Amino acid sequence: MSWRWALLASFLGLLVQLLSLDAVPISMDKTKVKLPEDQVKEPPPSVDTGLHYDRYLREVIDFLEKDQHFREKLHNTDMEDIKQGKLAKELDFVSHHVRTKLDELKRQEVSRLRALIKAKQDIEGGNDMAVDHQALLKQFEYLNHMNPHTFEIDDLDRLIKSATNDLENYDKDRHEEFKKYEMMKEHDRQEHLKTLDEEGRKKEVEHYEEMKKKHADHPKVNHPGSQNQLKEVWEEADGLDPEDFDPKTFFNLHDSNGDGFFDEQELEALFTKELEKIYDPTNEEDDMLEMEEERLRMREHVMNEVDSNKDRLVSLEEFLVATKKKEFLEPDSWETLEQNQAYTDEEMKEFVEHLAQQEQDLLQRDADLQSQRAELERQQEQLNAQKVELQQAVEHMVRLQTQKVEPPPEVHVEGNAVPELRGNNNVLPPGHPEQLQEHHAVPQAHVEVPPQAPNEPPHQNAESPPEQQGLPQPHHGALPPGHIQAPEVQHGMP
Repeated sequence: MSWRWALLASFLGLLVQLLSLDAVPISMDKTKVKLPEDQVKEPPPSVDTGLHYDRYLREVIDFLEKDQHFREKLHNTDMEDIKQGKLAKELDFVSHHVRTKLDELKRQEVSRLRALIKAKQDIEGGNDMAVDHQALLKQFEYLNHMNPHTFEIDDLDRLIKSATNDLENYDKDRHEEFKKYEMMKEHDRQEHLKTLDEEGRKKEVEHYEEMKKKHADHPKVNHPGSQNQLKEVWEEADGLDPEDFDPKTFFNLHDSNGDGFFDEQELEALFTKELEKIYDPTNEEDDMLEMEEERLRMREHVMNEVDSNKDRLVSLEEFLVATKKKEFLEPDSWETLEQNQAYTDEEMKEFVEHLAQQEQDLLQRDADLQSQRAELERQQEQLNAQKVELQQAVEHMVRLQTQKVEPPPEVHVEGNAVPELRGNNNVLPPGHPEQLQEHHAVPQAHVEVPPQAPNEPPHQNAESPPEQQGLPQPHHGALPPGHIQAPEVQHGMP
């Protein structure tokens, strides 16, 4: 990887603290160090930046580096031009093969983001809701979501600017997280004291003060980046005679990737010996998170003093200039974390109030959920009662359908059979022959109706007066075919 790419990669690299612990060589010849001039060093492995789009970022950089034109332009572009997006315009001159691969990388990244959005929606229980991927993709500013298919100049410009902005704020965010950690630790300690009786609180306070005193009892810590601090590394880590200290040789020894720069990880590796004076993971009083915060403070301090062009790298030239300054030869004492509390009393007060408000909000939320649960249980009980009633109604209907009811009796007469007409409860209709028989107790005559030809006109009543024959007869009611009219009964006859 060229030094220009190292410049960009380091600018886009996050601080991976623990990875840098092995960067300082510990086995060296105790005589003069002679570096082989023709030694070919393997390119350093890519450092995970910690960004959620780290893989996409590194793959884009790796493929762009393979293009000869882009690599040549990079040699002639300074960091400020890179940050302003001037380098991104050279994407139009990149080879077709590289552009095709960049298009593929972008499509894969868009698919990954969509999968993340879908997974988040599933977790939040919105499976039935329509997802507007275009609207949700707006939150990812490092690519142009309006064109999910091809990698364009705007995509490279967005990627560089987003990574630059995210990484410049990374140290600030880390300091804020550490401050919250320290305030939470103090808050928990105070809350624990409230649960103890007077004697228990006294013992706990005495133990706390003892641990603080024990932690502060350590050897003197050298000023980071000073001559004394570097000579100590030269002697104890490199195994060389401090009288033979040479800044240029020291730089080459600890430029682990041989790119001619100290990046942030290589600088932080130089402070390991100083940190070991203060922190021991086996001691109760030593907090390893505080050690990493101390390491960050030391690196930031050296960068502010040595990195003159603010590119987040220390070149050999910048390093040699710094070794000639008064601050390097006669530095001030270094104040460690126990001498500089991470938060103020006012910040602690606001933090406690914020925690109290969060607790109140959680209690209110819990009460709301309990109320919703009770309402749901009440509605469930109502549904269960309605279900029981519905089941009972269905069972009743089934019983009615399975009951066998006997049909009513029919009346048979000569001629056409006429079913007996009865009302409810077998009550005969008015004028029914059986009803007349019941009232008058007159036996019903058996009348035979002679058969009638189909086309023969109806028989005239032989007993009708001649003058009435052929005249229309009054109808007192339509009688059904075959009905036998009851004979007239003369009252007074036996």
